[in-house]
Amino acid sequence: MARIGIDVTAAVTQGGGIGRYTRELVAAVVAAEGEMEFRLFTAKPPAILPVPNPLPKGKRITLCEAPVADKWLYRLWYRLRVPWSVQRFTGDLDLFHSPDFVLPPVAGGIPTLLTVHDLSFAHYPETFTPALRRYLERTVPWSVGRATHVLADSEATKEDLQSIWGVDEGKITVLYSGVHERFEPANNNKQIQSVRRRYELGDAPYLLSVSTIQPRKNYQRLIRSFKRVAAHYPHQLVIGGGKGWLYEDILAEVARQGLEGRVKFIGFVADDDLPALYSGAQLFLFPSLYEGFGLPLLEAMACGVPVVTSEASSLPEVAGEAAVQLPPTDEEAWTEAMMALLGDGVARSKLVAQGFRQVKMFSWQSSARQLLAVYRRLLER
Repeated sequence: MARIGIDVTAAVTQGGGIGRYTRELVAAVVAAEGEMEFRLFTAKPPAILPVPNPLPKGKRITLCEAPVADKWLYRLWYRLRVPWSVQRFTGDLDLFHSPDFVLPPVAGGIPTLLTVHDLSFAHYPETFTPALRRYLERTVPWSVGRATHVLADSEATKEDLQSIWGVDEGKITVLYSGVHERFEPANNNKQIQSVRRRYELGDAPYLLSVSTIQPRKNYQRLIRSFKRVAAHYPHQLVIGGGKGWLYEDILAEVARQGLEGRVKFIGFVADDDLPALYSGAQLFLFPSLYEGFGLPLLEAMACGVPVVTSEASSLPEVAGEAAVQLPPTDEEAWTEAMMALLGDGVARSKLVAQGFRQVKMFSWQSSARQLLAVYRRLLER
């Protein structure tokens, strides 16, 4: 029985983003494979988990915890380059997979798999703190060079790996994300009203965006674009997501535009609340400057919400023909698109129908089958 090690630290320590990606993918892989043994490695979990029960359980699953928190472990591994192999914590392995950009020391010459979600720090270094940018610029290419094989979230990320770092095409596999079955229209209005109360949204209609609050998500331009919309329509702009970094100017933009009470930052949204929050929105807006994939687009589509998205990086791959796509820096175009769709129910309905078709192309079960095929191919080497 092959022993597969997977670094699930992000699944345990992060609520959204890569944490959610890792939870969904690992759960699907474990459910799809009956012959492998999975050793799920994590740095010491925080006292309060951002998500309850983040990892699957079963006879073939062993949780392996390091005795120190991730920030200390990463300093040892990636700053000081202390050669403690991950097998110190997992025991013997036949393959190790790190789904979060960086690859720890791995002993015994076993095959290693590394997931690189995006190269945003190479394209938009100004949207990162200097310390985070230096860490990523130093550690990610070092990890890519050591990995046996690399997973990219999209063709756009694969092209970046080739053009920026010269990674051989044969070393990269594109593995798309999926959409969990819980994302569907909330037909029960009580669910939507309950979420409205929980996040203090009141009764006004709202436009929604969901992502970590940080500069790459382009929220300042979205807020400015919303100003004229707010003058003509009663809608709120609701932004869900935890605070990331360099977010102070984003929060201050609301006051600069005189939109207090019309733009609401509601913080991290629990997984169970997301379907109802999406379902209650009249539009979903995703103005990001750069994304490795853009999972919220598909989640919104699955919940029956018309989508307006940036046309940058991987987002056209995800959206297909099922969303209005705009340049992320054209504030006037975003204003016009919001105004046009709010005034045209037929256009919104058409986007919803296209979204339901588009989302069927992506599933975690399909992602898991493809990932297991990569595992088997690496093990055969």
